[in-house]
Amino acid sequence: MSVDQPTQKRLGDAEHLKVLGYDDSFVRSMSWWGNFALGFTYLSPLVGVYSLFALALSTGGPPSIFWIVIVGAGQLLVALVFGEVVSQYPIAGGIYPWSRRLWGKRYAWMAAWVYIWAMLVTITAVAEYGTGFLASLINAPVTNEVTLGLSALFLIVAFGINFSGTKMLARVARIGLAAELIGVVGLGLYLLIFQRKQEFSVFFDSMGVEGDGSYAAAFLGAALAGLFLFYGFEACGDVAEEVESPARRIPTAMIMTILVGGVSALFSFGGYVMAAPDLQSIVNGENADPIPAILESSLGTVGSKLFLVVALTAFLSCVLSLQAAASRLLFSFARDGMIPGHKWLAHVSPRRAVPVNALIVACTIPLLLCLLIYVGGSTLLVRITAFAVIGIYVAFQAVVLAALRQRLKGWKPAGPFNLGGAGIIVNILALAYGLFAMYLLGQPGTSGVILDDWIVLIGLGVVMGSGLLYLFIAKPHSASHAPEGDAIEMARQIREHPSTQ
Repeated sequence: MSVDQPTQKRLGDAEHLKVLGYDDSFVRSMSWWGNFALGFTYLSPLVGVYSLFALALSTGGPPSIFWIVIVGAGQLLVALVFGEVVSQYPIAGGIYPWSRRLWGKRYAWMAAWVYIWAMLVTITAVAEYGTGFLASLINAPVTNEVTLGLSALFLIVAFGINFSGTKMLARVARIGLAAELIGVVGLGLYLLIFQRKQEFSVFFDSMGVEGDGSYAAAFLGAALAGLFLFYGFEACGDVAEEVESPARRIPTAMIMTILVGGVSALFSFGGYVMAAPDLQSIVNGENADPIPAILESSLGTVGSKLFLVVALTAFLSCVLSLQAAASRLLFSFARDGMIPGHKWLAHVSPRRAVPVNALIVACTIPLLLCLLIYVGGSTLLVRITAFAVIGIYVAFQAVVLAALRQRLKGWKPAGPFNLGGAGIIVNILALAYGLFAMYLLGQPGTSGVILDDWIVLIGLGVVMGSGLLYLFIAKPHSASHAPEGDAIEMARQIREHPSTQ
């Protein structure tokens, strides 16, 4: 694996972008650490573990922790493929420009349509889930009105920080990174070392979740414990035009996001399991929100309150990073004329060097979704977010599939980060993993209620169906003349560019 080819080393950021067909619209003020912090706080192991801890244990028991390892390994393969793509195409927007340049504009329309809705719903969900921490900290009752108000507060504060510019975004993301590491690694180690109430062998004990059936089925059912956690690393590429030396730095930032996020999640999940005073009741599904009790028994009242502050910082940073990534995707989509109101959405503030109007949309739609959840009830939150994870995976695999198609046609990535001859093997394995993950996510439930059991596929079908209808009726791609499907030719141009001689 090479990360510093001489031909790319002498190709400047602005020159590289010019070769790809674009002029600089942003200020490159984000460092490698800021870029890594953005991806890490989007991935947010604290948010992921907290959200799914009880569900994972009640479905697969303590061995469900191994899904963190399995999914982490699979998503690392995807990150390696993304690394090669972004190294050749360090363009703002991530999934959309990558799929466009690897395949075509109609293909990219569908990938981006699914991805943007999955992101907007995820922003909504994280803001809604974060209200529980804020309500606990200020001793507010968790009513529908309070949840709506605090969700709106999360979204508006995050918008304000994003509106301030890339430097502020990177600074707050680094604070969020520190909060995440304290909240997951530091707390996890403390629980494992000083508050251990279980033996390590518990991670190989199903504790009866399989009932009279096979444990294999129960273990597969707990896959969401990992699948929900390991995305967000692609956000590093969404802000590619705001990072110095993005072709070299972004691939390593994405890989580090996966590795550090995985280790952090293992410490956190493992620490909660080992410190649980009544683990069997959690496994039996008798406690739907066990982490506050675990923290109370391990840290005391003051300690648990301090953790709430750390957790709130992590949730806010997660919303912040999601908004930033969504706005850059909308900007990239609009810059190529692929969306209604594209001139307005593609505007970049000369003063703040951020896509202000795209940020407004990335804040407003989640606010409207929060209002919809307030009217429809908390069960609606579960239903509209059910497709978000599979939507993210569908968009990811659109890029992985397109990259494999180009490889089979002879593409050899031209960026400074590349896998050489191992690239096609990694690409095939990443696609196989992604198909397996989507199969697990698409499995219907067994409650007997059609809307609940099939909600993941119903949600995905609605989003993809509406996207296809708009694509064929309105033809948003017809007026877009930006480059597409040029991976092989562009690799040749980059290698032969005069500035590399």
